[in-house]
Parts: sequence; C-alpha cells; structure tokens
Amino acid sequence: MSPAMALNEQRSKDDTAEEKSGYEKGVKHLCEKGHIRSVPKKYILPVSDRPTKRVEDSNVLNQNLHLPIIDFAELLGPNRPQVLQSLANACQQYGFFQLVNHCISDDVVRSMIDLSGRFFDLPLEERVKYMTTDMGAPVRCGTSFSQTKDRVLCWRDFLKLLCHPLPDFLPHWPVSPVDFRKVVGTYAEETRHLFLAVMEAILESLGIMEKEEEENVMKEFENGSQMMVANFYPRCPEPELTLGMPPHSDYGFLTLLLQDEVEGLQVQYQDKWVTVQPIPDAFVVNVGDHLEIYSNGKYKSVLHRVMVNEVKSRVSVASLHSLPFNCTVKPSPKLVDDEANPKRYMDTDFATFLAYVSSHEPNKKDFLESRKLD
Repeated sequence: MSPAMALNEQRSKDDTAEEKSGYEKGVKHLCEKGHIRSVPKKYILPVSDRPTKRVEDSNVLNQNLHLPIIDFAELLGPNRPQVLQSLANACQQYGFFQLVNHCISDDVVRSMIDLSGRFFDLPLEERVKYMTTDMGAPVRCGTSFSQTKDRVLCWRDFLKLLCHPLPDFLPHWPVSPVDFRKVVGTYAEETRHLFLAVMEAILESLGIMEKEEEENVMKEFENGSQMMVANFYPRCPEPELTLGMPPHSDYGFLTLLLQDEVEGLQVQYQDKWVTVQPIPDAFVVNVGDHLEIYSNGKYKSVLHRVMVNEVKSRVSVASLHSLPFNCTVKPSPKLVDDEANPKRYMDTDFATFLAYVSSHEPNKKDFLESRKLD
C-alpha cells in the first residue's frame, strides 16, 4: 500500500470514530484520543481556501509583518500629539498596531496565558460543563469558528466569557482551575481600563474634540460590553490543510489580543497574508467593525486569520470591547458631511449582528458589508 493510500485509510478511520463521538467535543479531545497522523476530513478546507507559504503564491508575503508600535507611556506624556498621529496612521493603513508599555504588569499578563493553558488541560468532563451553542450564554466553551454553521471546522477550541459588569458574570465563570476567577477577573478589569484609555485617544485622533460628545461616548464605553475569548490551537499534523480561524473581522470597537510566543496570527495587508511577529507581553490591538462604522470608514476593520503548525500548540486571549449590547452604533455626526463625506453605513446594534450570524455562514467581512450604504 502506498503512503498516500495508507494516509487516506487512516483518515477514513479517524473520521468514522470521530463521527461517533461528535466533533463538538473539540480538537483538544480529538488529539487526546490518540496519536493523530492526519487531519480528519471535516477539518480540510477547499484547495482555494487553504493556507500556503509558497513563494509563488501571490496572496502570501513570505516575511513577518512588523505592525506599527504604539508606546502607551508616550501617549500619556508630552509626545501625545505625535503618538496620536501614529495611532491614526496605524488605524487607517493597517487596522492593527502593537501596544507596548501598557502598564498592565508582566505578572497579570503571563498569569492569564498560563491560566488559559491550564483550563484547556482540564479533563473533558470539566470543560464539557460549559459547552453550548447558545451565543448569549455568559460562559461558552466550544470549538471551530461557528460550530453550528461551519461546513468545514477550524483547528481551534475556545472559551468565551462575558465580563462586564464583572459582578454580574463572575458567578457564572468556571471554578476550575481553582484560581480561575481571581486571575481572569483581574485581567478583565485591567484590560477594560486599558481599552478606555486607548479608546479616548482614538476619539481624539479622529478629531472628535467636542467635550460633550466625547464625554457621552466615553460614558457609554464605561458601561459597555466586554467579552473575553481564550483560544487554544493544538499542534496539527497537516497544517497546510486547515486553519485555526478563517479570514474574519471582529464585530466590536477594539480587540486587545494577548498571545504567547508562537506565531499564528496573519493580517491581510495590501491584499497579501502576512504573519504578525509576536512581541513579548505586548497587546495586538485591532479596529473592529463598530469602529469602522463609527469613523464612517476612516479607520479600517481588517481581515485576519490564524495559522496552525505541527510543532507547538498556541494560546491567545482576545478581549473584545464595544458599546453596551442595547446601544445603537452609527457614524459619528462629526465625521459625516452630506457633500464631502456622506454617511456610508446603516445604524446597527448587537441584536442585528446576532440575527445575521445566526442565519448566515460566517464569511470574511460579510456582516460589515451588509451595513454599507454605497
């Protein structure tokens, strides 16, 4: 029997076994069941959607992307005007930047990464307590990207937590590992404060200087939504056939991403996929769909995806921030001019987003495109 035939036979056996147990238990469980030599068919992307690092592929840039670096400490000092300009350029040209010297201690940051890894190391019996397809659940453990809609599953398990107001949601959170609530609660509070400071700078960079509007918006953000997503990407025997997450944009205003030292995040820049070089203890911050709408298209919510590899598993933690779930998101009146810069997006809210993603298969920036007026 040829190696290819043997691999296909093994793949069929794996698929048969997995169909009996259910893909909903996640990739970690699949890998724990035994040595996986091939990617089950359910995870194999169509050829046109598969990642590649081939030089001849015009859609992939074979070098890492050094995102603009925003020094948070400088943002709070006398160089604020220059940093605000750098911030504006990053949001317009990249939709991403790396935030350093952000005042969240190394201990808090590293404890969050460590805690996330330990959660996914728990026995399946512990993790399954939080497995649900209810997108409104305060705690949701799952797999893939949208496991109820994905025709092809992604090589990813996740834990999603609603975080604000913290006293409302913390009692629903896991109690194992034993320090879960303490570590995640501290991290959630610190990232929320960091988001507020960065968001205030972004409003200033947009030229929204009127005190009344800025104060009103910031007050809404103070009462806004926060969702934490811990991601686990196991080692993959055939990483060229699948993805940790497909190309997508984030729905909120800003996402603050913490990642370990393992590369995986790719950003679409100038129509090419480029890998983001991790910076220890830095946050990767990206513009979300809501900020693109609010800025009337000035700041860009950019497609990104996650690669997997066969050598190391990868852990990341995303903190997604927006207005309260019951608020309407619309272009700022200060950034709309009927003649020079007409309104480019429909008003939207979280209920509209949930209705859309519940009835459509996730596909790149489809939701944002559905909000455009022109």
